[in-house]
Amino acid sequence: MVNYLILLIGFYTATMQLASACQCPITALNLETCNKYEIIFKGKLKSVKPCGDRYGEALFEVNELYKGNITQTFTVLFECNQECAQTFAPGDEWIIYSKYKQVNNALMDWCSRSRKFFSNDKEDFYSVTYGNDYYDEAKFLREKLGLHRFLKQKQDPSEKRNLQPSQTQSIILVICSFGGIILFYWLFNRFFKF
Repeated sequence: MVNYLILLIGFYTATMQLASACQCPITALNLETCNKYEIIFKGKLKSVKPCGDRYGEALFEVNELYKGNITQTFTVLFECNQECAQTFAPGDEWIIYSKYKQVNNALMDWCSRSRKFFSNDKEDFYSVTYGNDYYDEAKFLREKLGLHRFLKQKQDPSEKRNLQPSQTQSIILVICSFGGIILFYWLFNRFFKF
């Protein structure tokens, strides 16, 4: 009876762990699936900011843009506490399927078709799940969606706000300031005599 109870508890625990494991729906690689996403690109991960309150940030250098309007460096937000979450590491190459979160970034769902490039084919679990390898997916996207141009990177005006002047600019500023003070003093004495 005790053995039966231990076996039953073990079975229940194993079933609960499997039930809570990551289970994303399997999607086919076709135009209908691509139409579900606003942004599709292939890029290399430049940097990763760890999760804050809810989202982490992955900054990508985009190599090929298949769908959407983005700049060549683009931020993708991701949820860290999802069951299907994976690790992002700088230098990794990914094909990202996502939707806009804000104008200059996107939110990636871990259950999208987004996939990482593996140099060792045996490690590429996406090939088994999706039925095609990384190269076939990139080729399909190139042929069916085409390559798109990037938006021009707009320079943030706040980037130059705190720049210090060069030595030459500082000297010119000092000379102009003294000249202004002398001019003001001369005009004041000429028109306002006490």
